Amino acid sequence: MSEPDHGPEVLIASPVTGKVIGLADVPDPVFSSKAVGDGLGVEPVDDGAIVSPVDATVTMVAGTGHAIGFKSESGLEVLLHLGVDTVELEGAPFDLNVRVGDTVKAGQSLGTMDLEAVRAAGKATTAIVVLTNTMTHLADLTVTTGKTEAGTAIATATLKGEDDDAAPTGAASTEVDAGTTDGARTDGLTGFDATAADIIKNIGGPDNVRSVLHCITRVRFYLKDESLADDEAVADLDGVIDVVKSGGQYQVVIGPDVVDVYDAVVAQLPNVGAGDQAADVEIVERPTTLWGWVKLGFSSLIGVITGSMIPVVGMLAASGILKGLLALLVQFKVVTEASNTFHFIDAMSSSMFFFLPIIVGFTAAKRLGADPIVVAIIGGVLCYPSVVDMSKNTDNVITVGRTVFNSDFFGIPVSLPAGNAYAYSIFPIIVGAWLASKIEPWLKKALPAVIRPIFGPLIEIFVVSALILLVFGPVVMLISGGIAFVINAVLGFNYTLAGLLIGGFYQCLVIFGLHWAVIPIISSELASAGSSHLNAIVLATMIAQGGGALAVWLKVRDARIKRMAAPATISAFCGVTEPAMYGLNLKYGRIFITASIGGAVGGLLTGLLNVNMWGFTGAFVGFPSFVNPDGIDSGFTGYWIASVAALAVSFACTYFFGFKEADFEGGRTVKKVRLGRREPAGA
Repeated sequence: MSEPDHGPEVLIASPVTGKVIGLADVPDPVFSSKAVGDGLGVEPVDDGAIVSPVDATVTMVAGTGHAIGFKSESGLEVLLHLGVDTVELEGAPFDLNVRVGDTVKAGQSLGTMDLEAVRAAGKATTAIVVLTNTMTHLADLTVTTGKTEAGTAIATATLKGEDDDAAPTGAASTEVDAGTTDGARTDGLTGFDATAADIIKNIGGPDNVRSVLHCITRVRFYLKDESLADDEAVADLDGVIDVVKSGGQYQVVIGPDVVDVYDAVVAQLPNVGAGDQAADVEIVERPTTLWGWVKLGFSSLIGVITGSMIPVVGMLAASGILKGLLALLVQFKVVTEASNTFHFIDAMSSSMFFFLPIIVGFTAAKRLGADPIVVAIIGGVLCYPSVVDMSKNTDNVITVGRTVFNSDFFGIPVSLPAGNAYAYSIFPIIVGAWLASKIEPWLKKALPAVIRPIFGPLIEIFVVSALILLVFGPVVMLISGGIAFVINAVLGFNYTLAGLLIGGFYQCLVIFGLHWAVIPIISSELASAGSSHLNAIVLATMIAQGGGALAVWLKVRDARIKRMAAPATISAFCGVTEPAMYGLNLKYGRIFITASIGGAVGGLLTGLLNVNMWGFTGAFVGFPSFVNPDGIDSGFTGYWIASVAALAVSFACTYFFGFKEADFEGGRTVKKVRLGRREPAGA
């Protein structure tokens, strides 16, 4: 066999003066794992001068100055990343003199990096050079490690020739692009890599993406211009269930393979922030009317709640199941409440709820651009044992209306909610994360770099904690308490009627992303009262949507629809309804309506039978959540009656009235309704 005809060689120069290291030694797992591409690192010495590593055109300059993208004439794409996690420094240490579109030579000055400022902020100064289109263009990379000067050649990239296999090894599957006629893609990509490439192409290309994250079923993009995205083209891609626009996000519904597709997307978007908003986010066009401001505020709030709660919902669910299993162990006398085993398992199941402000504080800070660790510490203040004890104080309290001031801070009266309410509420700490996001930029400018790592967090923790305890916490708890009071009043007025209405319409909230406003209320109910009637009704709607998908699975003859319906059914029965809703129920015929009828029946019976729920997880997989800690009661039986009824009604209505075989011809799509302009909060 003859040697492959490799392409040209590209010399790579050191971007800084220092010591060349292999990519595996770079102190960043994203780069060192070669998830972004092959490359190298250079540990700079005291000289902060930065030069171009290649002869190329500048394709990207991060708004924070921490990263520069290049593309050579041969097509090699190069990313120069200055330091590790330096995006958090918001451009302070960087002074660049290049712009997008500039043509540069290897060794040409790009600007400077203040090494001392980066080190003072606790960040690594490593200059990382990554070849971002490694899979398709790179045949071999030779790196010379050791001491070097800026502008000196330190590596040779040998590009692939025409005879080289451009397809990446270890591809997730061998599926090919349906758009080709010869069974092969022109870009050589397969499987999840091909899906990711097609998604990126049809949402306006890499330059249209601000940031990307994922949840249980969806890859969530923040786009610069949503009008550039071709919704129908994305929805019709193999591996994509549907497209949803909500909370400022362009959401591509994937289903069980979401993590694989997300990883492939991130690998192809090296210049985009993964999990966080990019620093160069465009300024949102400000509303000109009062109603416009109301819509923007509401949309932003939903976006913040979504971004804060998505990472923790699975853990809340796991904690709820564990609580139910513990109740079963006690019920069947496997363990006793006095045993050490009980207390250990109780801690495992309850810690998520008790320390919720710490965990949500971390995720909310990432969503809003604040320091996650600092905000998590502030969350710790809200659930600190001595603070919790003070909330129980009944001596020398001051009562003003319905507000009880049961503590003080430097003589200023403080109202701590009774029953450890801060420990199970997410809204005060989300406000705290917002406050932190406003204070941190001022502190970075006001404090000298040498003292900032210590005094910045000190001031931030003190000020934000004090503001939450004195002002924002009581106000937020008053508002959230009012909302919870209204919901509980409706449930208390007529649980049966509430079950009928909520059961019939709850999944409509899921369509718009508004269900994230309900989840904190459920979480609060579980933590304060130990149970939630509202969550019991919600679960019936999950089973009903699964019943609709099950009917499709058993009745339809189209093999493609069957392959979609099977996992969608299982997912809904496990408490995740998006694949069923967006892949089938909304997309075809009247299935969503017939499934919602089942949800209404299930909710009606949930209320009629007075079903209560003692954990977070719903649907069939969450049956332990319906075990009363005091012993199995009629509510557990009622759960099974309501669930089976929801399934049966949804299945029957869908099977006989929900769709016709012709509905699945042509891949008809459903247009989603957007509630106003959904831009990222804080943009």
